[in-house]
Amino acid sequence: MKIAVLGTGYVGLVTGTCLSSQRNQVTCIDIDPNKVAQLQKGQIPIYEPGLKDLVLTFAQRGDLQFTTDPLKPCREADLIFLAVGTPEGADGKANLNYLWQAAQTIAPVLSPKTVIVIKSTVPVGTNRRLQEKLKSWTGRTCEVASNPEFLREGSAVQDFLSPDRVVIGVRSDFATEQLRRLYRPFLPTPEAFVTMSPESAETTKYVANAFLATKISFINEMSQFCDSVEADIDDVRHGISFDPRIGSKFLNPGVGYGGSCFPKDVKALRAAASQLGLAMPIMNAVDTVNARQKQIFPRKILTYLAHEAKKNPVQYASPTVAIWGLAFKPGTDDIREAPALVLADQLLAHGVKVRVFDPQAMANVREIYGDRLQYCKNPLATAEGANALAVMTEWKEFRHPDWIQLKQAMRTPAIFDGRNLYARELLQELGFMHVSIGRPEVHPQDPLEHRAAS
Repeated sequence: MKIAVLGTGYVGLVTGTCLSSQRNQVTCIDIDPNKVAQLQKGQIPIYEPGLKDLVLTFAQRGDLQFTTDPLKPCREADLIFLAVGTPEGADGKANLNYLWQAAQTIAPVLSPKTVIVIKSTVPVGTNRRLQEKLKSWTGRTCEVASNPEFLREGSAVQDFLSPDRVVIGVRSDFATEQLRRLYRPFLPTPEAFVTMSPESAETTKYVANAFLATKISFINEMSQFCDSVEADIDDVRHGISFDPRIGSKFLNPGVGYGGSCFPKDVKALRAAASQLGLAMPIMNAVDTVNARQKQIFPRKILTYLAHEAKKNPVQYASPTVAIWGLAFKPGTDDIREAPALVLADQLLAHGVKVRVFDPQAMANVREIYGDRLQYCKNPLATAEGANALAVMTEWKEFRHPDWIQLKQAMRTPAIFDGRNLYARELLQELGFMHVSIGRPEVHPQDPLEHRAAS
């Protein structure tokens, strides 16, 4: 099949590349000539494991192309995917200007048999609005389908090539069969091709992300309760996970969720409900809990530094904090809504020197912070001379440090473990202070049951 993909951001590039794996003729289109030039050289603008190799492979064999001209590929396409950005507006609603502009640009060359597929995350009702706009621009009814993506950053290629389901919102048998033909090689079973109305498909995307965000905020709120009663959230999570109605996925306590999807989609769902006059107390709470969770480590670290400064004014006169992990999750360079940046901002605001390291996100962070942060070449170098170390992203590079070298490098051996990576017993034995999420704090001189200071 001939396929055009408008937008070479995260969703568009993964979609186009993976569709070309089945010998579809795919053209990815972007209005940014510099980005297209880089893609034509095999240089991709995002970090996603496995994606660059696939781009090179399928481009070299001729199944994947990149261009700034939408007209020729869209004139010849069987399917046109709209994967342009829908950024969050000031009111929390998705901004659809890029979507309308892209659709209006290609409207003059649309074939009656072309199916336009909305891949971007859009408010409920966008499919119908687009169909109405296309009819006004072309004078006829166009085939418009909704196909929300459920890709996880860090495993997006695998998610696309081996999906657990493909959700399609359609109004015609023709569009259904075109998309079924396209996705058949990827489906684990025929039943995994799930068809519904466009409105239901658009809603499915928001509900899926809202539910996952709810699970994260729920376990994080429970971690705060555990902090107050000297319970261990990891033990509690393990205890409830055996119940098949609960399970263990997305119940890892931490410093809050970030990224391009959960924060934006929860806000968009709340905004849509508000416009309809619907109260959404659960979604409001999910957002509130997440914002509060991101403040826990800034508060605890600043409290710790102030407390230690009273005991040792010289050593803490100009404190330094090391941060391991800047991306909102491992496997990506995405720093949007990342908890590490909330921490960095507050430390800098209080005059703390901040040293940072991330395996992939350093360039993105440097664009924002410039020389306000100290950028280090590896985890150990980051900890050099630090009064505290905050682990904010669970990259594999951080899971098994050389504790002896780390303790020697730090000015004071204090670990703030925002992802509960480390065994408290081990760190206490090695002489570290260890603060984590929803688990009792430990100090070298204290019994393991030491209660969290804050």
